[in-house]
Amino acid sequence: MNSPVPMTPVEGAAAQLDRLAAAFANARAEGRAALVTFVTAGDGDTAANLDALVAGGADIVELGMPFTDPMADGPAIQAANLRSLARGTTTADILAIATGFRQRHPNVPLILMGYANPMLRRGAEWFAGAARDAGADGVICVDIPPEEDGALGPALRETGLHLVRLATPTTDTARLPRVVDGASGFLYYVSVAGITGLQQAAQDSIEAAVARLKSATDLPIAVGFGVRTPDQAAAIGRVADGVVVGSAIVEIIAKHSVDAPAAVTEYVAGLARALRAEEG
Repeated sequence: MNSPVPMTPVEGAAAQLDRLAAAFANARAEGRAALVTFVTAGDGDTAANLDALVAGGADIVELGMPFTDPMADGPAIQAANLRSLARGTTTADILAIATGFRQRHPNVPLILMGYANPMLRRGAEWFAGAARDAGADGVICVDIPPEEDGALGPALRETGLHLVRLATPTTDTARLPRVVDGASGFLYYVSVAGITGLQQAAQDSIEAAVARLKSATDLPIAVGFGVRTPDQAAAIGRVADGVVVGSAIVEIIAKHSVDAPAAVTEYVAGLARALRAEEG
């Protein structure tokens, strides 16, 4: 039985091009999964690294908002958060990075991903409006469960931003309708229980999970956590609508410092080629 139809951003505020829908539609038309990539704002030359993601072939970009207690993230992204915060990165800096990205890449979807504290510090309405004005297309808030949607969800929907929700291996059939109700843009399937970057789920478990999620929602399903190699991305791309890669990119930025953009472009291009090899 299908869940209630997910709420979508209000018509007036969503007059802007729905870049997320277009990205998934374009990938689907090419017979492949969309490539979703992540970097932490303020870690290294973020603008150059974001440009490198796009140059490599990323379809959708997630921009991480650094936080002092990133409980869902593994060592690589935790370290990136600490590096960014040590440089004094603020919410205003993150919004400026997003604004610059939107000016340079008017058609590439941008998702702000992070934790409730920085998003709600000045109020949900303020954050939603500021994110919209900076050119973001949606938000992933890791630590606001759907049961507490009122903390942020209404403000995002009022401004026309997508609220991308997370589903996990422990999201059972009883809870899944609540997860997808109010979600939009896509559903992010966290393929392993635990923190980012340390392990990858078995392919058969991913296939079963994607099938179960697709029976509950018409939203695109993007799968992440533990995806590192082109072969892994290609295997997931055969069953999912999107493949999310984050920790491996963050590690490249940490390793290569000022030379990271070239290395990021090369790495992302390898993932993109693997997904495109699945066309047809």
